[in-house]
Amino acid sequence: MKDITIVGGGIIGLCSAYYLNREGYKINIIERGDLSNGCSFGNMGYISPSHFVPLASPGIISQGLKWMLSPTSPFYIKPRLNLDLMQWGYHFWKSSTTAMVQKNSPHLNDILQMSRGLMNDLTADLGNTFEMEGKGCLMMCKQQKTLDHEFHLADEAEKFGLNVERLTRDAVQKLEPDIELDVAGAVLFKEDAHLNPGKLMSALKTYLEKSGVQFQLNTTVTGFEKINNSITSVITDKGTFHCSELILATGSWLPVVAKMMDIRLLLQPGKGYSYTYKHVENNVKYPAILVDGRCAITPWGQQLRIGGTMEISGINNKILVKRMQGVYDSAKRFYPGLKIEFPSADKIWSGLRPVTPDGLPYIDRAEKYNNVLIAGGHAMLGISEATGTGRLVTDIIQHKTSDIDVSAFRLNRF
Repeated sequence: MKDITIVGGGIIGLCSAYYLNREGYKINIIERGDLSNGCSFGNMGYISPSHFVPLASPGIISQGLKWMLSPTSPFYIKPRLNLDLMQWGYHFWKSSTTAMVQKNSPHLNDILQMSRGLMNDLTADLGNTFEMEGKGCLMMCKQQKTLDHEFHLADEAEKFGLNVERLTRDAVQKLEPDIELDVAGAVLFKEDAHLNPGKLMSALKTYLEKSGVQFQLNTTVTGFEKINNSITSVITDKGTFHCSELILATGSWLPVVAKMMDIRLLLQPGKGYSYTYKHVENNVKYPAILVDGRCAITPWGQQLRIGGTMEISGINNKILVKRMQGVYDSAKRFYPGLKIEFPSADKIWSGLRPVTPDGLPYIDRAEKYNNVLIAGGHAMLGISEATGTGRLVTDIIQHKTSDIDVSAFRLNRF
């Protein structure tokens, strides 16, 4: 059985390792960090079949230009002379049409629905130490026109077989009896679930270690050795590691690592912010997307996480406090009865989401090499699509036909 090296220890890398390990492959994971932080840890923890509409969608460009004028807005692109950014922006613009959304939504729905089912199996296998709850997620709207739009999306969701419930203001308030709300209504997506992403990552790492998967942590890839059209070794600052098969799952660093083997990918890091309150008296009961505010809120017992924003400003860890201020202000507008204080700047978490121009991930073999597979670009849906991606990666490695059409996830589509 071949040995497989996975570069990247985020949720995509770990789920790929999980399914490959079950098939008997020997796995070695190389990760630049220590698996204690990163985008797979500080996100909102959603499993979201409801998110079948890609980020690149009609109206996002014009709305984004308006948002760029506000320092607390949920969307921001830092203007800069960068060829990769300009090409990414061009293809993002081309993808933001009704025709492209109609083309891409079924493929996004397929992997989301597949992943949702597999997540139940993973939870049963690992044990629910990561607090997964399948009570659904609210798409909560403050303005009536926003609610009308969400009701229209609910109609589209039902065409994909999703179970939804349209809620009035009073109906939403009944779901949250302990906290005063100020909303027009909501749509409840009943198949959605939420979990604690940090605990999921820890559970997966523990399971994989017990199953014989090797981890090379705090290890930075500096290059690759190749013979003809095969990558034979991964060169790192901690030594050189042989590989028979190589999987790149490095999140927002995917273009940087792929470039080392002369593979060019259009992908931009989209920074998101979050803060987790450790003890909230009269906490919310349901996770919710605050649609007008473009942010989200997730409860785990007495803990509460608020988060959001999409800041396209390159790879950096700079905290723009006003971005988090916008998230906090939105949460307080939707939940005026929620007793939370604005966090200090040094406590705000940020992470980089890997965003493709069309909102679909890359899951495909590299054309230049016969033993390289790339899995990444899941944007805000990494947790939601992780199990499905891991299964698809395993199918590709084993040369099996997958249960869903993977052609939309090919590397050379731009």
